[in-house]
Amino acid sequence: MMTKAYDAIVVGAGSAGVPTALALGQKGVKTLVIDSHPSPGQGQNKHAIGGIRATHSDPGKIIVGMRSLKILSTWQETHGDDIEWLRGGYLFPVYRDKEEAILKGFLPVQKQYGLKIDYVDADKIVEIVPGITRQGLMGGTFSPDDGSASPLLANNAFYRHALGTKKVDFHFKEQVTGITTDNAKVTGVTTDSATYSAPVVIDAAGPFSRDLGKFAGVDIPVFPDCHEGAITEPVASFFEAMVVDLRPAPGSKNYYFYQSRHGQIVFCITPDPSILGTDTRETSVFLPQVAKRMVELMPRLKNIRVRRVWRGLYPMTPDGSPLAGWNQEIEGLAHVTGMCGQGFMLGPGMGEIMARLITDELTDNDALVLDEFSLYREFGGTEGLQ
Repeated sequence: MMTKAYDAIVVGAGSAGVPTALALGQKGVKTLVIDSHPSPGQGQNKHAIGGIRATHSDPGKIIVGMRSLKILSTWQETHGDDIEWLRGGYLFPVYRDKEEAILKGFLPVQKQYGLKIDYVDADKIVEIVPGITRQGLMGGTFSPDDGSASPLLANNAFYRHALGTKKVDFHFKEQVTGITTDNAKVTGVTTDSATYSAPVVIDAAGPFSRDLGKFAGVDIPVFPDCHEGAITEPVASFFEAMVVDLRPAPGSKNYYFYQSRHGQIVFCITPDPSILGTDTRETSVFLPQVAKRMVELMPRLKNIRVRRVWRGLYPMTPDGSPLAGWNQEIEGLAHVTGMCGQGFMLGPGMGEIMARLITDELTDNDALVLDEFSLYREFGGTEGLQ
């Protein structure tokens, strides 16, 4: 069997892998992307609800989020593809002193790194989201430049433009079966149908990164975590912001929802405790649980019919932040994984950073991000706005 040679091999054609391949192709790096699915974005990317924010609490995520926002919000005017970008902003309403203190505490670092965000009063919240429950509403934070887009349209746009560089090949319906090494240096990968050589292999395998790492004898602390989402019938537009309620309730942490450009309400909830594993079958628990909370917050949602629910996997890390950078045990193995359900919003910015990592062109901001996302950091806490 003849071995085909590349400069870099990306494992995974999802929210992180395809933007990374595009950025590598734009730099002239001969790249192969391997994915077991029949087309790009068919893993967890298509389960994303489409929110895109730079509104995070850690510097690295803010930096990457702002770059991703720039890429996605200007994609149509730059490249001509309609990815259904909607600049609706992110709104975090406050009904308790606890959330007020948390959100106000994040503002200094958010503003320091250039995020456009402010704490606004209850009247402004009601203006942004008409129909939100006014009783007990204290105010909240609003970041107007955040928004939403279609994960599948965006991923396919990245895919087409990656092919357009003439430097990137995609092999679908192909399963990686091994990472080949020589004296702890990457030499390529094997699949169920071929062998490929490359001095660099990039792990963009998301919830399956731990399985991929085993091929090289390294442990990647990424754990599949089940989350459900849903979408309603389309109705006339009456709000655009992504509404994030941070208050916990029995069986769940935060939940969030927005109205898409086509009028559907798209929503998700964070289970508590986490539901680990790879079972992507929908449950009977999710919809009653999240609907009750949403209708309590916005009663006018109660008569809108739900059309579809689904379940996807978050590639979770111990502290809720991504893993990115070189592996220190196997030379030539790099990671851009563990996005913890934020791959769509972080993937475009991370793809550019990974391309600069591979071509040895890192900036000071890149170094800050990679230090924060290091596989070898202390996993001591959790990111505040995860």
